[in-house]
Amino acid sequence: MTTIHASPTLLSAEGAAERVEQYTIRRQVFKLFGAGFHIYDPAGKLVGYCKQKAFKLKEDLRIFTDDTCATELLRISTQQILDIEATYSVAVPTGESLGSLRRKGLKSILRDEWLVFAHSGEQIGTILEDSQWKATVRRIIELAKVLMPQSFTLRRTDGREIATFRQHFNPFIYRLGVSIVHAPDTVQDAFDDLFILAAGSLIAAIEGRQG
Repeated sequence: MTTIHASPTLLSAEGAAERVEQYTIRRQVFKLFGAGFHIYDPAGKLVGYCKQKAFKLKEDLRIFTDDTCATELLRISTQQILDIEATYSVAVPTGESLGSLRRKGLKSILRDEWLVFAHSGEQIGTILEDSQWKATVRRIIELAKVLMPQSFTLRRTDGREIATFRQHFNPFIYRLGVSIVHAPDTVQDAFDDLFILAAGSLIAAIEGRQG
């Protein structure tokens, strides 16, 4: 697969303002065992497939080049069992770590929030649901989940925006658009496309399980 690159950016600083969605993660419909997410580029071409194994107490997500599952790109896993504040490790098939994400469990009851860590263990960013009032309404009123789809922003610890994850309005199919908006610089090497896609896939998996 050549579309997904482990590079610092896909957009220039000027292009970031356009909010182009480089990828769309779409949940597989009517999958009986586990969960599946297809990943598409802006032209609608399949560029990845995320597979979530069924009947596992420990989360185990694998991203492949396509839905034949012949070539693995990434794996997302945790050693914690049913922990609302579990840490999810992101690694390539060789075992090399790209970083990790930890959901702030108690805070996420009212508004989803994630801490993002580099492979060294240093915190490098956060992922936060769009607003407190929208998050609260979604949790109180079931219909609000459809009328006000979720969106999340990935920021560096200095507040600089790196990417956004936007759920499309669709009452029948879950689709999450991924916009990578950071400009290239050496400080952001930890936020490569694969790691950002892993974060999007994890958001889709957790949201789906909550639903």
